[in-house]
Amino acid sequence: MFPRLLEAPTSSFFLFGPRGTGKSSFVATTFPGAQVFDLLQSEVWLELHSEPGRLGRRIPERFRGWVVIDEVQKAPALLDEVHRLIESRKLKFALTGSSARKLRRHGVNLLAGRALLRHMHPLTAPEMGESFALKRALSVGMLPVAVNAPSSAAALDYLRAYVQAYLKEEVLQEGLSRNLAAFSRFLEAASFSQGSVLNVSAVARDCSVERKVVEDYFGILDDLLLAVRLEPFTRRAKRDTVTHKKFYLFDVGVFRALRRQGPLDSLEDIEGPAAETLVLQHLRAVNDSLQLGYSLHFWRTRTGAEVDFVLYGERGLWAVEVKRSPRVRDGDFDALRLFLSDYPEGKAMLVYGGSRRYWEGSVEVIPLGEFLTQLPSPF
Repeated sequence: MFPRLLEAPTSSFFLFGPRGTGKSSFVATTFPGAQVFDLLQSEVWLELHSEPGRLGRRIPERFRGWVVIDEVQKAPALLDEVHRLIESRKLKFALTGSSARKLRRHGVNLLAGRALLRHMHPLTAPEMGESFALKRALSVGMLPVAVNAPSSAAALDYLRAYVQAYLKEEVLQEGLSRNLAAFSRFLEAASFSQGSVLNVSAVARDCSVERKVVEDYFGILDDLLLAVRLEPFTRRAKRDTVTHKKFYLFDVGVFRALRRQGPLDSLEDIEGPAAETLVLQHLRAVNDSLQLGYSLHFWRTRTGAEVDFVLYGERGLWAVEVKRSPRVRDGDFDALRLFLSDYPEGKAMLVYGGSRRYWEGSVEVIPLGEFLTQLPSPF
């Protein structure tokens, strides 16, 4: 198991993240003496779901260690009992979950501030150290099981099964969609929007589903933490910028499993979004794990000039452009230069598929692998 950048709080906390990111392994390693209740086990779920008060009776009165509840969203009513046990017995809870939808649906207030909120993401290059291989990461992503698979083919088999498991276990069983076939078509259609400003109407046409239904489907992806929709950066805007969000599936391997490459696809159709996705998931993981406090955006003008990622926070303003190509052309700097003209206090970098690190005027050019392995520098 790779050591994670995330450090567990010393008080009760929620740990949210998509299935397969390593939440259970993290809490098991961090709290080896904890009392664990895994709600994916049907007998445990049935016992606690039917009578949440049994939780307190299952924990010995003299127990002073940590209590772990895996996939807490499967029994939202348990949180009232957790709240009571925090107050009355001063117990500490690590509550993992892969969906916030059920908690919101039941009006749960996340323990009224009595538990901190943390997020678990796929692995990162700094966590993997010398085991990190850029080419493989771009092919199968950074979910732990995919990373540890004996081959890329085995990893892709796992990723396809992962997508199917979500369809069956979350979408169908939880009643999030009554039409699994339509939702499956939607997932493939949505993968063509990876790294693009989202056009819901176009996705609806591609999968032959009404726009309102597709909007609900995107909401399901958000709630299951399977997708990211970046807001445009509009602070102190000096020119017209787009207002629609930019869409990404949360892991490059999941994107690859859904976005099948055919004879009509160019290499750039796949490799460009894959590189952007890998950078984004690293930025999100490092930002959340180390509590850097950045908000993540993109910047795009009405005339089409675009910067892939903008990080904004107390630590500064950064613009990051990603190019998969090993060669950089002068035109690749145009959007970054335009951004810096609007935001001279910002710093800009271009991450690319080459091997040489250098400066081009006020823009630092960094090889993709070097950029990922050196995070959180320079942020």
